Amino acid sequence: MAFKSDIEIAREANMKPITEIGAKLDIPADQLLQYGPSKAKVSYEFIKSLKSKKDGKLILVTAVTPTPAGEGKTTTTVGLGDGLNRIGKKAAVCVREPSLGPCFGMKGGAAGGGYAQVVPMEDINLHFTGDFHAIGIAHNLLSAMIDNHIYWGNKLGLDTRRIAFRRVVDMNDRSLRQIVSSLGGVANGFSREDGFDITVASEIMAIFCLANDLEDLTERIGKIVVGYTREREPIVASQLKASPAMAVLLKDALMPNLVQTLENNPAFIHGGPFANIAHGCNSVTATTTALKLADYVVTEAGFGADLGAEKFFDIKCRKAGLTPSAVVIVATVRALKMHGGVAKEDLGAENVAAVKAGCSNLARHIENVKKFGVQPVVAINQFINDTDAELAAVSEVAAGLGAKAIVASHWAKGGEGIEELARHVVELCEKPSEFKPLYPSEMPLFKKIETIATEIYRASEVTADSKVRNQLKDWEKAGYGDFPICMAKTQYSFSTDPTLKGAPDNHTINIREVRLSAGAGFIVAIAGDIMTMPGLPRVPSAEAIHLDEDGLVQGLF
Repeated sequence: MAFKSDIEIAREANMKPITEIGAKLDIPADQLLQYGPSKAKVSYEFIKSLKSKKDGKLILVTAVTPTPAGEGKTTTTVGLGDGLNRIGKKAAVCVREPSLGPCFGMKGGAAGGGYAQVVPMEDINLHFTGDFHAIGIAHNLLSAMIDNHIYWGNKLGLDTRRIAFRRVVDMNDRSLRQIVSSLGGVANGFSREDGFDITVASEIMAIFCLANDLEDLTERIGKIVVGYTREREPIVASQLKASPAMAVLLKDALMPNLVQTLENNPAFIHGGPFANIAHGCNSVTATTTALKLADYVVTEAGFGADLGAEKFFDIKCRKAGLTPSAVVIVATVRALKMHGGVAKEDLGAENVAAVKAGCSNLARHIENVKKFGVQPVVAINQFINDTDAELAAVSEVAAGLGAKAIVASHWAKGGEGIEELARHVVELCEKPSEFKPLYPSEMPLFKKIETIATEIYRASEVTADSKVRNQLKDWEKAGYGDFPICMAKTQYSFSTDPTLKGAPDNHTINIREVRLSAGAGFIVAIAGDIMTMPGLPRVPSAEAIHLDEDGLVQGLF
């Protein structure tokens, strides 16, 4: 039997006009700003009219630590949304927009898979409604205004050695990590060291995804610390008079994007910070809007629960006042085998012992999620080669930790294949949520880092040099002590060593750098060798992406 690719399945979708999708959520057609027949933005006017409405139930989809074998978090998020609608619930999906860097790098597309996708798949994976371009250009407008201010006399006294705001581009490009700018003579400004991050690591992206509205967005942008004087006094974006113009560039982008699943159910796709170097959640505006319109909202957080779920709980939920009712932890037998020591080329053979060994990773995530007071359920994203004995081993481990494991075949069957999970999630949502963050806001910054590292990553020690520790103390004195921590580390392990699979403990986490995101309202703690500008792999996906003779995109999966 020949399997169809994701893009082939997406092209066969019977998409309905986006106004019909909006009608499922009682959004009037005239409140949708259409970008063609199948995608639209929801107007500010309509969003403001929803404030008095009661919120629906919020469901987080997270996963085991990612492996090259695949887990299918977005696929499960979309499938669960379809499954909930299929059993008669009014449900919507909220996911992130894909970044062009990973699309043309290692990952390919990121709009779900099989028969659990959001469409139009090609648009979503490419330029979509232009949100990322708007975020990138707004970010780089501030960068330009920083250097322009220095060029025209530097009235604020910015020290060019202490500029804290780097440029961005939405593409993996390692050659831009460290650069020297303004070369070529006096007319081009004052030469200085600079660098680029990928757009999804931008503080503007973080602000965009945490802002409640345009006023909040503008205020947050104004708080960005762009650099320091020689006396180490901070200079913020509002002093450069940059934030109003930046908000103008982001005016349309901040409206949430509405699209549909293959089963014609509503899906919001908006914002997209990375989870290994940023906070990894879709926008607050999309999530809060969906909660006013649907009885159940299914959202995701990037990578494994140690990175994605922790940041969802400790940053997004804390900042936006959200209370999740249930958590779905996605696992595959294939991924658990890899955590149990099986090589990728040997994953097709039954190996119950490896599954049981790899379940140490799943068990760790279940234990961690429970620390936030939310009950998890395990979704076993089924592959054709999974055996009954392997599936039973996963269920046994989950049951031993008080969590149900449910086999879901949404990739092959869409909403029909995930009905059992949907019903169980509804049961979990009917119970009162006991959600709580991992640490209180008033805890000292380095203690927050230690808490995450020891409680979630199970490190025995957190190290940092005096420069890092003193910087955190200075920020506490400056009024940033109540900020949560955004850990930047490898997504492939609980440790900072990506080769350590399973559930390593008693390891050391070194914090080599900390960055203040004053506008977003968190501190980024960079651990290990994580890069805020990824590079392309030896064989990037871009080599396979092309237009065929009919002008159709090929190689985007």
